[in-house]
Amino acid sequence: MSDTSSSDLSSAGQSTADPASLAIVLVGPQMGENIGFVARAMLNFGLTDLRLVAPRDGWPNSKAEAPASGALEVLEKAQVFDTLPEALADCQFVAATTARTRGLSIPTLSPSLLPGEAASRGAIKSAVLFGRESSGLTTDEVAQAQAIVSVPLNPDFSSLNLAQAVLLVAYEWFQASVTPAIQAEPPAPQAAFDNLMDR
Repeated sequence: MSDTSSSDLSSAGQSTADPASLAIVLVGPQMGENIGFVARAMLNFGLTDLRLVAPRDGWPNSKAEAPASGALEVLEKAQVFDTLPEALADCQFVAATTARTRGLSIPTLSPSLLPGEAASRGAIKSAVLFGRESSGLTTDEVAQAQAIVSVPLNPDFSSLNLAQAVLLVAYEWFQASVTPAIQAEPPAPQAAFDNLMDR
């Protein structure tokens, strides 16, 4: 394991994401156990802002605690909303996870491109939407996002469970948070190039 801390990395260059700037929004989650697994996946990568929209079995739900495997701080801080617009009210950038574009003219990104897209839009708070375990997000719910997140998967077996999908997004956001942004050097002027060729 490296001794380099995230604070050391960010001092070397500005990081492109911050775990506190991302909310994970579960729309209509159906099972407390799955919410617990999501909380565990989130905390693995430093995410703690969990938002639940109309959870089927209400909240809090004791069935979430064991699967969370110690990530109780995420469950305890979880916010519950009646509607999706309420859950997104403070977010400047919203992405929706879905395997289908549904004919919407919304850009589609892989999870690795998500942090950069949020940064390019100047978002202070971003959210990623995850749908119901049985049916995902509705087209109207996806339409509230500015981007779609789609994970390239084996076409012969493309089923992810809820926590796995959250894990992929959380991993990429965390990677961006600890990787310093590289400041590109401007191109050399033509005179310098000509000088190099002369030599």
